[in-house]
Amino acid sequence: MTGRLLRVRGTALARLALWSLLEAGQTFLLGYALARALDAGFLAGDAGTGLRWLAAGALGVGAGAVGTRRVYGVVADLVEPVRDRLVAGVVARGVREGDRAALSGLTQQVELARDTLAGLVMVSRSFVFTAAGALAGLCALAPPLLPVVLAPLLTGLGLFAATLRPLARRQEAFLVADEALAAELGEVCPGLRDVTAAGAESRVAERVGDRVDAEFRAARSLARWSVLRVAALAVGGQLPLVLLLATAPWLLAHGVTTGALVGALAYVSQSLLPALQNLVHGLGTGGARLTVVLRRLRPDTVPSGEATAPAAPGTPADPTRGHAHHALPDPRRTAEPHRPTASAPPGHPADPTAPHALPRPRTPGEPREAVDATAPGPGAGALAGVRAASEDRPAAGAGPGGPARVAAPALALAGVTFAYGPASTPVLDGLDLCVAEGGHLAVVGPSGIGKSTLASVAAGLLVPSRGEVRVYGHPVPGARASALRLLIPQEAYVHSGTFAENLGMLRPDPVPEPELLAAAAAVGLTALLERCGGPSAPVRPAELSAGERQLIALTRAYLSRAPLALLDEATCHLDPAAEARAERAFAARPGSALVVVAHRISSAARAERILVMDGPRTTYGSHAELLRGCALYQDLAAPAGQPAPR
Repeated sequence: MTGRLLRVRGTALARLALWSLLEAGQTFLLGYALARALDAGFLAGDAGTGLRWLAAGALGVGAGAVGTRRVYGVVADLVEPVRDRLVAGVVARGVREGDRAALSGLTQQVELARDTLAGLVMVSRSFVFTAAGALAGLCALAPPLLPVVLAPLLTGLGLFAATLRPLARRQEAFLVADEALAAELGEVCPGLRDVTAAGAESRVAERVGDRVDAEFRAARSLARWSVLRVAALAVGGQLPLVLLLATAPWLLAHGVTTGALVGALAYVSQSLLPALQNLVHGLGTGGARLTVVLRRLRPDTVPSGEATAPAAPGTPADPTRGHAHHALPDPRRTAEPHRPTASAPPGHPADPTAPHALPRPRTPGEPREAVDATAPGPGAGALAGVRAASEDRPAAGAGPGGPARVAAPALALAGVTFAYGPASTPVLDGLDLCVAEGGHLAVVGPSGIGKSTLASVAAGLLVPSRGEVRVYGHPVPGARASALRLLIPQEAYVHSGTFAENLGMLRPDPVPEPELLAAAAAVGLTALLERCGGPSAPVRPAELSAGERQLIALTRAYLSRAPLALLDEATCHLDPAAEARAERAFAARPGSALVVVAHRISSAARAERILVMDGPRTTYGSHAELLRGCALYQDLAAPAGQPAPR
């Protein structure tokens, strides 16, 4: 591939060879001048001759420096046309195919290819001409020196050449594994909240662990093969030194002079060994890197299956998967404890074939919630103690005259305190809150006051420093509580695939189409569903608006079997009418409890009870009660023009 790219005029190669000859001459003079300075000069008692030979060696160093300087200009003439062709190809592909990776290829990968190619040309050229100068010098000094140095040098080069292809494959495998791990982390980290809200921590940990294990295996395989590279360097560059010293008596006995032996040692230690080191490290690492980069820049040359890293199990192979919304795991593949029906609370039918397996609906006139008689009233500013009505209700499945027990509230917080640090002011301070099954609570307050923190604590994403949180009687955090609650965050998660796959991802089995269409009609998704082609139509997340993504997430949550829905500004991108429709749909689910972090007072007005958060002060009541007795709620309601009901 590199050879096809490096199509240059013969004059450039001729200039490269010409200036490189000066470097070869410098190498030749390094050992030859040293040998003559000893044999004809200092050892013969003629210091002047010795100094003149040393001066000749110094002149050779200067000439070599001039040649090296000129070589850089010629290498630029060789490499820049390659860079220009790569840039033209990247730009053409980006315009023709709308390739979103074109910018990265233009700004980074092309430059990396140019620099790596230049480095390969430099080290390869340097080794060839340095080796030629050194071997010519050995022949000129004493022919018996040549086999002592040449045999191990050729053996080392052969060993290195044999490892090039396996090392390149393993280097590419390591780079691909590293890219896959980086992509996985880049996709998962922005969606950690959604992962936890969906109860998919184990699935995500398994996927990330697979990526880490794959990179570890690739790195270990690369390291094993790298040992052979070290062995090639030892055989080709260091063994000749040992052989020259070991055979010194024999060489001196067969006409090799002392100066020639010293010159041979200089050739090996000062020329051949550094050149071989540069070749092994430069060609071994840079060659693999250049191969990988060129394959990415020239996809037409990539064999099938090598263009991209394989998709992670369970991840749709969508061209838009670089977006964080498209990379989260499919909760349908999470462990069984995340199925809501797996741990139904007391009073809840546990039939997995039931449409929702939710608590029984409230009978007409049955109270939902009652303010604790010992707690201050609305507007008093003290902590509002909200308790469930304590009337006894028959347990699910209990026949007439059977044992009765108190139904567990959908959400109960007892003395909950939470702060974001040991020295931080608590966001929640001794909060008591209770939402009965079938209840509808709105949480309002100034921005940054802790509404989303409360939702996260209720969902188990944040653990309070004191107090207890329970969902249908089960402690939070916990697998049984997680199966009974669903948190819908502000940033809706939508993945590639069909609408049916998106909407049914929180159900263990495919959702029947009539039920799916009924849910879409209830939440307000029907228009989008029909416009896109129905439940089997593909979802293109990048083409959806934020509000459309929220409608999909809301319909998905509506279809789930979790009886407690926590909406953390999950309707903020919808217009008021669409928001009202979605919230009424959730409130009308049989037995479904709803907690809404409201961003509009109109949303709060639809709730039966409202919690107003104001730092350490919390106030609880109905919309009418709060308009009469809570100054903060009056301020929040004033911009929306909500009249207090009479």
